[in-house]
Amino acid sequence: MDQNNLILETQSLVKSFKGFVAVNDVNLKVKRGSIHALIGPNGAGKTTCFNLLTKFLTPTSGSIIFNGVDITTVAPEDIAKKGLIRSFQISAVFPHLSVLDNVRIALQKKLGTEYHFWKSPSSLNVLNDKAMDLLALVGLTSFFSELAVNLPYGRKRVLEIATTLAMDPELMLLDEPTQGMGHEDVEMVTSLINKVSSGRTILMVEHNMKVVSKIAHTISVLQRGSVLAEGSYHEVSANPLVMEAYMGSTAHV
Repeated sequence: MDQNNLILETQSLVKSFKGFVAVNDVNLKVKRGSIHALIGPNGAGKTTCFNLLTKFLTPTSGSIIFNGVDITTVAPEDIAKKGLIRSFQISAVFPHLSVLDNVRIALQKKLGTEYHFWKSPSSLNVLNDKAMDLLALVGLTSFFSELAVNLPYGRKRVLEIATTLAMDPELMLLDEPTQGMGHEDVEMVTSLINKVSSGRTILMVEHNMKVVSKIAHTISVLQRGSVLAEGSYHEVSANPLVMEAYMGSTAHV
């Protein structure tokens, strides 16, 4: 694979907790401009991988390369500044503020003025057009004045994606974006992820295989902290080891 086409790479990534190896020699290669899914049974190490990539955890060994730069020892806030943003990392989803204000605050973080507490809320008005553009992109225009706490669950997740987009990510990490949703919300969020992937890269942990089959270009399957298989949905779904890992040797992914 052309190294210039890689936005993220992990090299022999390991994380152990008092002898328990949660991530074991993981070598991920995420192509620029792709949607890359990380799947696996519960306890496979997916969330630990995400926590390593965003520096919530420090690797026991191995390295993380983002845009050709080793970020293994870089602080979480500096990783975000480099353009690697995780969906729940953005603390701009405030339940008792409006949808518009949530996005404006996320945009303010990008401007570096989030600690200017003495400024009037009206100082954020300069961000209104950009915020409304983002709400239009994710289909929340009609909810702009609604308090976030009053949004239906699926729309709250969409707002989280909007605040993540406000940080102008080059690589978005989405952790279970459709978890707990009904069919209609799953369809809505799946279409949204596909839409906002234009011009950026998405790495997602996702349990819903219908979602993965529709939008993921590459799938890495984890089991017991190691990569069991990797490839397109067609390739991994036909892999006997993957079938067995999920539901037994006769199962279909």
